[in-house]
Amino acid sequence: MEGDPRVGTGVGDGEGGLGWVRQMWHLLEPLHAVLYYAPEVFEEVAALGFAVGERWPSYFPLRAAPSGAVGSGQVAAAFYSFSPRMVAEHMGPAWGIASPEAVVEARGRGVDRAYRAIFGDRVDSPELAEAAALARRAAEAVDPAGRPLAAANAGLPWPESPHRQLWHAATILREHRGDGHLAALLVAGLDPVESLVSFAAIGAASVERFESRGWSAQEWTAARQRLVARGLLAGDGTATDAGRALRRTVERHTDELAAAPWRALGPDATGRLAELLGEFWVAVLGSGLLPSETTLGIGKV
Repeated sequence: MEGDPRVGTGVGDGEGGLGWVRQMWHLLEPLHAVLYYAPEVFEEVAALGFAVGERWPSYFPLRAAPSGAVGSGQVAAAFYSFSPRMVAEHMGPAWGIASPEAVVEARGRGVDRAYRAIFGDRVDSPELAEAAALARRAAEAVDPAGRPLAAANAGLPWPESPHRQLWHAATILREHRGDGHLAALLVAGLDPVESLVSFAAIGAASVERFESRGWSAQEWTAARQRLVARGLLAGDGTATDAGRALRRTVERHTDELAAAPWRALGPDATGRLAELLGEFWVAVLGSGLLPSETTLGIGKV
């Protein structure tokens, strides 16, 4: 399959020898992202009282719940690229609707049901169990220092069933990478809205897709003007050579900061995990649950 991230997972592939780190992210991210799109999860959170006409009222509490009853300011800081107004709109009432503990339990039930619907009989296969065990080894190698979202998820007890262990491991590893990505953005001097504007400027996704993060047109324009002043964007909003170079640096730093769990797992076990994940990755993408374009730039960075 063209662009298949299962190809070339050996250590030493890709820019700076870290292509395999990004490839593991490409494989695991869809397995995690089921949480935010599966109808089974929406049914579970709707039973708690959350609105499910759109995904944002449940997205924020579902992702934030492992951190406890945190406020909207803390969530905006940890999630980074969302407008604080948008976060406050959805997090303000969240813990009055259901406790973080109830949301964590609901997301576990929802993922259990979603994986069973997507994978069918393969949910109990030895291949999935082996993949779950390898992914858990990588996730348990995560150092949570300076990684608030990874630490919150790593602090939860491990589920018993292999398919839920696979999802839990994928979640710890993606939040570990995400926490590191924010550090890379900070080092690059890109504030939350600038991080989106600069990413859109290299074609990672459409401007319309990034508008889902809640920033006003005025805020987007002001951020673009700041990046033009730094020589990172041209006047038409496209990235300059310097802007593209900076985004490559951000992605390289993100890979470097995400590499430790995979080094701990080792190249042979990482390659084996990539091989095992292939059919489940295909099944998730084939389910039609996930959008064809996201703000993460998967397949484009």
